[in-house]
Amino acid sequence: MRNLNILLFFCFVNSLLGYSQTEMKPVLGVAKFTCEVDSKYSGAVAEKVVQIVTNSRRFTVVDRTSYDKVQQELELQKSEAFLDSKNTVKQDVTLAAENLIVGNILKMSIYAMKNSDGSINGYKSSVAFTLKVIEVETNKTTEAESFQTEVSPLMLSPESAVNEALKSVEPKLSAYFIKTFPLITKICKIITSKKESASTVLIVGGKEFGFKEGDKLIVEKNEMIEGKPYPTQIGEIKIVKIAGNDFSECSVSEGGNEILSRFNAAEKLTCKLIVK
Repeated sequence: MRNLNILLFFCFVNSLLGYSQTEMKPVLGVAKFTCEVDSKYSGAVAEKVVQIVTNSRRFTVVDRTSYDKVQQELELQKSEAFLDSKNTVKQDVTLAAENLIVGNILKMSIYAMKNSDGSINGYKSSVAFTLKVIEVETNKTTEAESFQTEVSPLMLSPESAVNEALKSVEPKLSAYFIKTFPLITKICKIITSKKESASTVLIVGGKEFGFKEGDKLIVEKNEMIEGKPYPTQIGEIKIVKIAGNDFSECSVSEGGNEILSRFNAAEKLTCKLIVK
């Protein structure tokens, strides 16, 4: 059963990576965090980051915080007990994240709150950590961003106190990923046009991207300079209908003529969500 579970894990990851090649979502890995303090609850911080980036729907998320356990399972499958198994996983499977989130836990305080007779009444906690993003291909690293939780309410266990403390930094974590990774998609179809100007267009991304009606996006052309894309804004669109999980219909607010002409010339037009 264990080797079957690990096989399903890799099949799931591979299906996500295949999806990322056809859609616009970046593949984001979350590495095992380093820790300045010795605490068995430190894994909760990385789990919270994985939860935030997954719920944002902006990424194909590869959770590498448990990668060591995966490697141990692969080594176990080399043993004699698995020699005849058809479910043995190949060890050269790669998790090809484009960017990697690395974190360092600076402080994890857990306070046992006691009654007047010395018995424990509950626990409170606070956590401090830093995050930075590594671009895997270039090894470039962003500046570290610091996060400090509030002190948690009184909880029944140390683990629940840590989890409650981490809830207080959810808004800041979400804002960090929105700022660091602007949501980018593309125009895949001109739905209607009038007088050589695009009126409505179809973009890649619907519910699965976290789009909603009323969202505005800038439309950019991308010129390659010195082997790197140089974006220039040519228009603006607004989502008027979420067409299922994979697409959204948009009205063209600005730049309809250039959007139509460049799309008809088979140029790739990208769209970047305007963050309010």
